[in-house]
Order: sequence, then C-alpha cells, then structure tokens
Amino acid sequence: MFYRPAEGHSLPHNPFNAIVTPRPIGWISTRDAQGRDNLAPYSFFNGVAYVPPQVMFASTGVKDDVDGTKDSMANIRETGVFCVNVVEYAAADAMNKSSATLPHGSDEFAHAGIEKAECDAINCARVASAPASLECRMTQIIQIEGETNFVCFGEVIGVHMRDDCIVEGRFDVSRYNPLSRLGYRDYSAVREVFEIIRPDD
Repeated sequence: MFYRPAEGHSLPHNPFNAIVTPRPIGWISTRDAQGRDNLAPYSFFNGVAYVPPQVMFASTGVKDDVDGTKDSMANIRETGVFCVNVVEYAAADAMNKSSATLPHGSDEFAHAGIEKAECDAINCARVASAPASLECRMTQIIQIEGETNFVCFGEVIGVHMRDDCIVEGRFDVSRYNPLSRLGYRDYSAVREVFEIIRPDD
C-alpha cells in the first residue's frame, strides 16, 4: 500500500502514529504566571543533544480557552521553563487521567491524584514519584507546518533521579519499565533490555 498523506489513506484510522513507534512520553509539567500548575503527556517528545543536554516536545492541537495552542505551550511562553517527568508503567493510569481536557488553569496533578514536588532550579512543580525529572529552560519555540503545530526546545538545567533506579552507577530502566506510546490507543512497557556494541567501540 502507498498513500499520499495530503490525499488521505482510506483506512479506518490514521496509520502514521502506528508507524513512528515506540515513542517516549514526555510528561510535561508547567506553571503559569499566576502560579497555577499544569501536567500533560506528550508523545512527540525526545532528547536531542548531549552537551548541553537538550530535549524537545511538540504540541499539535489547540484548546478553545487558550490562544492558538494548549496549556503547556501557553505556560512555557509566559514563564520560559518546564519540567519533563519520565512515565513508568505503574503510572499509566495517572498519566492517562492527566490527559483530560480541563478548563485553563486547572491542576491536573490534583485531578489525577498525583503527588507533586517543587523543582530545584526552576519555578515549577514536578511529579514527585517519577523515576526521573528534567528541569528545563526553554530555548526556543518554533512553529512548524500546520496552524497549531509548535515544537518547544529546552536545555536541561537540573536532573532528578529516583534512588532505586540507580544500580551500580547506572540509571537502570528495568527498575521501572518506561511507558511508550504506540499507535491508536496502544502503549508498551520496556521489559527487555539488551546491549549492542558499536563497531568503533
């Protein structure tokens, strides 16, 4: 099968998200200028550089009560900071609850029953129980093709790691099983880890 996205795919559901998988989930926490906390998952998320460490996430929708985007992006525009919380398999239900479309200014931490903690380097809340949280300073927001598609880049200026996830000096994902997004309503948990040595190592 071949299709041109501009002309449609003729399938019952869009296959694009199922093709680009698995995708890590950035559980993005922000705080607006009035001090109200927000938490939302984004599966268009990834790390993009080592030195300095940098991440990105894309917001591809709009809310009626926010000007041209969603709460997370609007808050970052106001404050210039955000936190990426790693999602473990055990937090799948809480992550899903935090994706609910709530009125602007609502606290998804409270809505989903998620304990919050204060960040250290930025004025923002984080998921207290997350295996890791990355405190970020926004470096740029870029609008890409599409009226409501924005990509936010941030430099990681603070890192939290849960002590039980550090094993013999390494951050061990097998201790918490990262949750990843597949297509449609499907998710996966990382349960198998193996090592491949690069030819130049």
